[in-house]
Amino acid sequence: MSRPIAVGLLVLCTALWGLAFVFQKGAMEHMEPLTFAGVRYWLGSFLVLPLAIWEYRRRAAAGVTISRVQWVRIGVLSLAFFLGVWFQQVALITTSVTNGGFITSLYVIFTPLVTYIMLRTRPHPIIYLGAPMALVGIYLLTGARLDAFTIGDVQLLACAVCWGVQVSMLGALVRETGMPIFVSTINFFATAFLASSLAFALETPQLGGIIEGWIPILYSGVCSTAIAFTLQAIGQQYVPPANAAIILSGEALFAALGGALLLNERLPPVGYVGAAVILLTIVMVELIPALRGARHDPTLRESA
Repeated sequence: MSRPIAVGLLVLCTALWGLAFVFQKGAMEHMEPLTFAGVRYWLGSFLVLPLAIWEYRRRAAAGVTISRVQWVRIGVLSLAFFLGVWFQQVALITTSVTNGGFITSLYVIFTPLVTYIMLRTRPHPIIYLGAPMALVGIYLLTGARLDAFTIGDVQLLACAVCWGVQVSMLGALVRETGMPIFVSTINFFATAFLASSLAFALETPQLGGIIEGWIPILYSGVCSTAIAFTLQAIGQQYVPPANAAIILSGEALFAALGGALLLNERLPPVGYVGAAVILLTIVMVELIPALRGARHDPTLRESA
């Protein structure tokens, strides 16, 4: 696959994820968060399952196996993935689609911090500037008013931390196993099972609500889950990680665009400044380390 086509796949993936916020918020008019997450991920799981089986068999034929320790790590990864899904979906009850996109994208900041805590890999010094900048951006995004900072915004921050854990662990596991689609599918099935089980314990799932919310379920299960995650797995094989992260952080822009066009959401004037600060922070913490690495490593210069 050529580099431009791979980049195009990542851009499409980003657009699908960003617009999914609109459908995820709309689903809350018909069903509760865990019910929606369960149905969405059951659908996405079974759609991707054939590709996952094919990938696993291909790698197994090449002599690759998953160790017991790796299975434990996949379990921890799946739990982080589920918590991220849950926090994000609950947050959209009380916060806007625009805030959802920008605050969730802060996983780009949390990923190196989580990697340092879990793997003792020291983050690039730019993180120490990026983290405070991100907090300022969130403050401005809510209109520079603490009373406008909803519980949903706090839940989105927790979601971003969970995505940071997920991205950090997934990267290592995919490099070790060479099975990005298989590992992601395990995450999907685990999330579907946990969400459905907790939905029956904590919520009151109604078949009528699920039927009424079939459009958000269909988009989120097919486009945002099955298609987008598959495109990400394929595209990132041909695009350097730093470049891919910058492209994928554009999810926030598509979320804001979808909120404006489909839900008539509007930020206060200072909110646009906050959105710009968050986007600048995301690009900065990815681009500066990549540029410095390329300057000192000829191999990176060739791939960048």
